[in-house]
Amino acid sequence: MADYDIKELVLIATLIFLIAPAFIISYIFVYNRRKKKHIEEKAQMQLKFEAEIAKAQLEVQEQTMQTIGADLHDNIGQLLSLTSLTLNSIELHKLAKAQQKIDASINLVLRSIKEMRLLGKLLQGDQLVAMGLPEAIRQEINWMERSGKYEVDYTQADNIPMIKNADKDLIIFRILQEVLNNIIKHAFASHISISLEYVDQKLKLQIADNGVGFAAGNLSAEQSGMGLLNIQKRAGIIGGEANIASNPGAGTNVTVFIPYP
Repeated sequence: MADYDIKELVLIATLIFLIAPAFIISYIFVYNRRKKKHIEEKAQMQLKFEAEIAKAQLEVQEQTMQTIGADLHDNIGQLLSLTSLTLNSIELHKLAKAQQKIDASINLVLRSIKEMRLLGKLLQGDQLVAMGLPEAIRQEINWMERSGKYEVDYTQADNIPMIKNADKDLIIFRILQEVLNNIIKHAFASHISISLEYVDQKLKLQIADNGVGFAAGNLSAEQSGMGLLNIQKRAGIIGGEANIASNPGAGTNVTVFIPYP
């Protein structure tokens, strides 16, 4: 009986010594395969992130050119046309009225120069974002207010990190632009509230309007085309999330949370 137990123990030990290497080899194979897959997924995520950054840069530039084109046509163009009309209407034999029109023309030219300087700041594009997200937001709000169609309230917390993340700033800024474009095109709003806070190591950007709203729980193809799903996708790419709350007749509230920096 003792010999049988010994043989059984020897057999079990032999099996263990045979199985153990196979198990170790299998474990190493599975581990290396998972590691390779993780590296590939990480590389794909990096490529996707870089592609999104490039896309956002192009979209910011496109948005910039659209704003410049509209301002040249609607504002500076009108100022220069009015200057030309005023100068052409001057009658030199009526010195008092001529001086008034010359003074008015000088004022119009000075206003045009001021407008051109503001456009120069807008032409900085990515450099504006590089100056920091808060400054980029202020400039965007400035252009919204200049249209005269919207009353914009902006609040910014005092604890916004001094350390910047240019890539995340660019994506967040583009999200802001998308939301504002949706408001312009679809909301029929008159008042916009924007806030930037830093909560639990996350930037919280909130944009609310008093427009017509929509049924947020059931996004139609049309509403998807409004960029709402794109906003959520972009927030997800940089590790954040975007919550969209709206009801017909009650406006829309978009809240974005992004880990930062």
